[in-house]
Amino acid sequence: MKLLASLLMAAALAVPAMMAQAAGEAQAPAAAAQKPAQPAKPDLVKGEASYTAVCVACHAVDGNSSIAANPKLAQQHPEYLVKQLQEFKSGKRKDPVMQGMAAMLSDDDMRNVAAWLATKPAKAGFAKDKELVGLGERIYRGGIADRNIAACAGCHSPNGAGIPAQYPRLSGQHADYTAKQLVEFREGKRGNSLQMTQVAAKLNDREIKAVADYIAGLR
Repeated sequence: MKLLASLLMAAALAVPAMMAQAAGEAQAPAAAAQKPAQPAKPDLVKGEASYTAVCVACHAVDGNSSIAANPKLAQQHPEYLVKQLQEFKSGKRKDPVMQGMAAMLSDDDMRNVAAWLATKPAKAGFAKDKELVGLGERIYRGGIADRNIAACAGCHSPNGAGIPAQYPRLSGQHADYTAKQLVEFREGKRGNSLQMTQVAAKLNDREIKAVADYIAGLR
């Protein structure tokens, strides 16, 4: 009788434990299913192929555009490039040409292209206007305190390298392109950065030209 009682007691204790184990095993796949899928690691080979098919005509084979109206993309932070491509595609950033180009790229394509461009060394540029470059340097490095204009260097770094995932690299960028973007921020034609809209709204044409020229010569 004692033996039978012991066996019954052991069985009674084992059942809840088995049920708990089974419940835990059932919950594990459910938890795994709820965990968001991580983006695939960028494929540089595919990135180069997509870039060559879609981007090379305007931005050159290595991302160092020789056309002043088209930005240099080489060595740009990939997170910034992906954000811009996604916003061109959605229409948040307005540009008919770029919207058409971005429409041909999936999110994975964008990540691949951006990662590939980040591996390409950026070619140095140079300032052209000796009369304005001093003003551009003062604005870039120190801002304009009496008009509450922040120094560009605070976000884009003193040498124009930017901050990954936050602020784009600017050093060596074509002055014509930079000036056009600042004017479009100021006039509300480019509306995908409130911070830049607020800064550009306080700059006049001469100041925009000066800071854009200084940025072109940053190293």
